[in-house]
Amino acid sequence: MKFRLATGMSILGLMLSCATALGGTLEGPLQIMVSKDLQELKIYDGGVIVATSRVSTGKAGHSTPTGIFSILEKKRTHFSNLYDSAPMPFMQRLTWSGIALHASNSVPSYPASHGCVRLPNDFAKTLFSVTRRGGHVLITDREIAPQRIVHAALFKPVVVVPDTPLLSEAGLRPSLIEAGDKSVEVAMTDPKPEIVTPIVQKTEQDPIRILVTRRGEREMLVDLQRLLTSLGYDAGIPDGLHGKQTVTAIRAFQLAEGLTEDGVISPELVAAVYAKAGKGTPPNGQILVRQKFKPLIEEPITIRNPEIALGTHFLIAREVDADKGKAEWYGVSMDNQLPQGTLKRLGITTEADASAPDALTKTLDRLDIPEDMRNRISGLMGEGASLSISDTGLGPETGDGTDFITVTRKVQKADASIVQGGKKKKKKKVSSVTVVN
Repeated sequence: MKFRLATGMSILGLMLSCATALGGTLEGPLQIMVSKDLQELKIYDGGVIVATSRVSTGKAGHSTPTGIFSILEKKRTHFSNLYDSAPMPFMQRLTWSGIALHASNSVPSYPASHGCVRLPNDFAKTLFSVTRRGGHVLITDREIAPQRIVHAALFKPVVVVPDTPLLSEAGLRPSLIEAGDKSVEVAMTDPKPEIVTPIVQKTEQDPIRILVTRRGEREMLVDLQRLLTSLGYDAGIPDGLHGKQTVTAIRAFQLAEGLTEDGVISPELVAAVYAKAGKGTPPNGQILVRQKFKPLIEEPITIRNPEIALGTHFLIAREVDADKGKAEWYGVSMDNQLPQGTLKRLGITTEADASAPDALTKTLDRLDIPEDMRNRISGLMGEGASLSISDTGLGPETGDGTDFITVTRKVQKADASIVQGGKKKKKKKVSSVTVVN
């Protein structure tokens, strides 16, 4: 284990002293990044490395998955339920299917685990003391490092406006006051103050997790059901299921509009329903927000040039200042090769290149987020808020009790030639990704 030093003292030591005062956890958002090719873990504070350690990831046949994860559970004492109750002290779970960071007496400089990320005992103990549930962990095939990203599409906190004498002295009548850490709505009698900037109450809260992705079939069908019902064709509960009542509603709409009456959902049908409802072009993107592992927001957005892959990106907000309406974002672009079937299904003709220096900026350029939605999310912004961007939506690892988890696939490069049918073809190297307990 080795620590970087700055201004004559250990940054991690300073963080540890802060963590002690906070009861064993650190409120600031640490960024943990594991590089499989280097077999190394690095901790970033913004764009600065504060600690490094060797690790040992999954061996052949038990490969550690790569992607965007977060700490779901922490246990000082834990035993494997699959491998002879092997001890896994200072365990920090990354997936409910069994991947975790944990201490080990055996941390060679090569992949040797059954899928977890092994850490030296002392480092695992130290790391355990400064992390918190929900903290992000990125696992990559090649080393990447967060860079400061400035872009108009990135969220900023709502500016806090102090109460004015007029507001504090205004007569109030009872209204709906939402519990928890949401903004409080207050109804006032005349005279009504003219306040342009939203008034919010600063609160200490768990950071929000934001995901921007493409709309899936379920989201498209939910909207279709709602619109059909609004047009007088009862599609039943908007549950995203293509059931009998939805088919009946589609057939009725098709008959009324002179379309082929087959009950089939097609791009032409969706476009026709949107046009009839006066909703314009069907949205092709989705923005989702979670907090404390629970869904808060799920709304459509527009992705321009949808034939170009979004790629896989991760950003985290630092130095969030609600008084000044500022936030510093640090981001990375990650390798993620989508299967050909997925590319075809999503209509992607140009794949992403995570190594391009402007990959993240170009993706942010293509996101059109409605202003009311942007304001709503901005009102939830706090230190450590994160933004994930992915083409593939909610994967199987994202579920109840998780943040947004994105599992990536290694970019496959042609490394051998084989001859088939008299023609020379390239054989692609396939990367195995196995999730274990």
